[in-house]
Amino acid sequence: MINLNDLVLFAAAVENGGFAAASRRLGLPKSTISKRVAELEDSLATRLIHRTSRSFTLTELGRDFYEHARAALIEAEAAEAIVRRRQAEPSGTVRISASVPVAQLDLASQLPRLARAYPKLRVELDVTDRFVDLLQEGVDIAVRSHFAPLPDSGLVQRQVMVEPIILVAAPGYIDLHGLPQSPAELRDHLGLLTAPSASTWHLSSAHGQRAEVSPRQAMVANESVVLAAGAIAALGIVCLPERMCRDAIAASRLVHVLPEWNAGTVTTTLVMPHRRGQLPAVRATVEFLVECFRESA
Repeated sequence: MINLNDLVLFAAAVENGGFAAASRRLGLPKSTISKRVAELEDSLATRLIHRTSRSFTLTELGRDFYEHARAALIEAEAAEAIVRRRQAEPSGTVRISASVPVAQLDLASQLPRLARAYPKLRVELDVTDRFVDLLQEGVDIAVRSHFAPLPDSGLVQRQVMVEPIILVAAPGYIDLHGLPQSPAELRDHLGLLTAPSASTWHLSSAHGQRAEVSPRQAMVANESVVLAAGAIAALGIVCLPERMCRDAIAASRLVHVLPEWNAGTVTTTLVMPHRRGQLPAVRATVEFLVECFRESA
């Protein structure tokens, strides 16, 4: 069986036009390369190279041998590259913290894709709406949706999406109460609110106009899925992130009310401790999540 290393030396000598040039390229003594090529010829019982003090040329058989040797080396390099890529594959456990709406709307459908993309990666998802101390609780990535900028906490922040908060209502509600034509008309409509104290909606138009209006309270819930269900049940008008309503609007279960106006924006940010953000598994998960949010925007 031919020694693969001898093929490397032989190919280097051919490609560099001689043993001296191959020696400089490989950082090996010229005598070592010459000796190993000679041993290769002996093992094959044939002359591959015509060499004198002034010339270095391949024999006819040597030319054919070189073409196959080069192909074998390319395949060997490809095989090694596959192994090295697999060894560098992100692996280990990545702990993610996310709120209930984010987990339901985004992560539930995307995490199986992540698992298929990185079989050696194990994700632990903690779904909670409470504040999570990443450093104290050993969380690698927190997916946070927020209305105001996050405080400067020394954590790494990567903003992945900003979406409008829109007003929606069920067709059944519109049939009973009419479709408002201006923010002022919302005062006469039923509203689904996030808290008793959040009775005023602060609206902005596409043209930079501002309006504040307080609808009549119909229901209060501090959970977006519950509010969406209430709106679909025709209980009133609600302000929700646009993506959360997209399917229901497409299916005609909700109607976009005052489409020229919105109730602000919600920003989604990935937050992580600096040292954990450098780990290959965490980096791969972050890039995957960034791409997922971009696709769904």
